[in-house]
Amino acid sequence: MRAAEGELRILMLGDSLTAGYGLASRDALPARLETVLRAHRIDARVIDAGVSGDTTAGGLARIEWALADDPHAVIVALGANDGLRAIDPAVTRTNLDRLLGILAERGLPVLLAGMVAPPNLGPEYAGRFDPIYPELAARHGAVLYPFLLDGVATVTLLNQKDGIHPNAAGVEEIGRRMLPAVLCLAGRAGHPPDRAMAEAAGLAAGGAWFDCE
Repeated sequence: MRAAEGELRILMLGDSLTAGYGLASRDALPARLETVLRAHRIDARVIDAGVSGDTTAGGLARIEWALADDPHAVIVALGANDGLRAIDPAVTRTNLDRLLGILAERGLPVLLAGMVAPPNLGPEYAGRFDPIYPELAARHGAVLYPFLLDGVATVTLLNQKDGIHPNAAGVEEIGRRMLPAVLCLAGRAGHPPDRAMAEAAGLAAGGAWFDCE
């Protein structure tokens, strides 16, 4: 894909995990993703549209307002609070489906950051909740990052005292793990990464994510 000119604006729509609960703004996930994109020679601005406590219903309700920043691509990172509140997974699915549909109508490339059900809710709930993300990503053609807290959830050294929200080191680890998916999103938005640089960093193994356009 031919590179677009100018700044790439990515909207990150999420909850406290996006808003950087308990952290300085420079340590929040949108700021970290912006840093790693710029390190890969992509002139990017990641817009923080995280609201602590937000559910998928809240994200759906404010999507039009959030899109006023006129982004070129969107990261959707919602659902953690749906799980914590044991909201019916059918409701979560409907909200995310509608949200992704709105973004598709706008022609915006999307990265869907997945979530998994809290283990205390049992296997029946998880069996209905966890498949939502891969199924909707496939349905809407979104880039999928299967689990936003992959490698960080339950790791004491990477979380704040509440055991839920990542600390600055945890956010850095999330950013490192998300990088291939975020670079894929940037490519879909017309800002492909420097391939040689990505290969040198070991991010292009097999070339699979370069084929995501």
